[in-house]
Amino acid sequence: MRRLKRKQGTNWFLTFVLILGCLTVLFPLYMTVIIAFKNPSEMTNDVAGALAPPSSWSFDNFAEAMRVTNFWSALANSLIITGITIILSVLIHSIAGYVIGRNMRRKKGYKLVYFYIVSGMFVPFAILMMPLVKETAQIGLANPIGVILLYLVFYMPMNVMLYSGYLKNIPLDMEEAAEIDGASTWKTYWTVIFPMMKPMHATVAVLTALGTWNDVMTPLVIMSGSENTTLPLAQLNFQTQFGTNYNLAFASYLLSLIPILIFYVVCQKQIIGGVANGAVKG
Repeated sequence: MRRLKRKQGTNWFLTFVLILGCLTVLFPLYMTVIIAFKNPSEMTNDVAGALAPPSSWSFDNFAEAMRVTNFWSALANSLIITGITIILSVLIHSIAGYVIGRNMRRKKGYKLVYFYIVSGMFVPFAILMMPLVKETAQIGLANPIGVILLYLVFYMPMNVMLYSGYLKNIPLDMEEAAEIDGASTWKTYWTVIFPMMKPMHATVAVLTALGTWNDVMTPLVIMSGSENTTLPLAQLNFQTQFGTNYNLAFASYLLSLIPILIFYVVCQKQIIGGVANGAVKG
């Protein structure tokens, strides 16, 4: 019996959509790179001159942008705030998601708590902005510690929802086996459940890092007037003071993009590896 093989032609429409999607990402990145390396004298209004690469590739714009924006201090503050927020989010939100996710089906009270926490995703920051500014100033949290605490609250609804949903893929039999062996609930969570949620840890870390690293409003309204500044705040001040110098501005944008891009690439590999290992073991 012959098997008829269907010839699969090229889906030109899908190919065109993919190419168009790539161009919408690569073209702005290309413009950012060439403008960051160009000298101000090479900036022209014609299309050919704007798309042309720089005559000589120099890092002078990057050095000047780092000096003007106090780059290393802003980078250190961003790394500290983002790093601590990621660690605390993975630890605290995973525990909350585990407790709520495992008890939500059996007890209605946990379901109400779940919906109460998740409903925080629909509260605009503009409504909370003024009360938060006043409260953090009164209790002495108008500093990076206050910003970290606010980030833990802001990202809790999304992270709890992700962890609670992921727990459905982890069977209860593994926890029951650990309990039979004499392990407590706390030990079972840290030795069995927490390692199995590694793909979700990476996902939560990436989403939390991207939101924290690129956020402007929270540090702006909480740490306004203080010496502490993050990279987005430094770029905001840089743009308002030197808005006409696009070469320095785009060089500053590239400098702030590199750390979070490296972090995203590393965590993306962990997500793919964790999902693949889970599929093989499943």
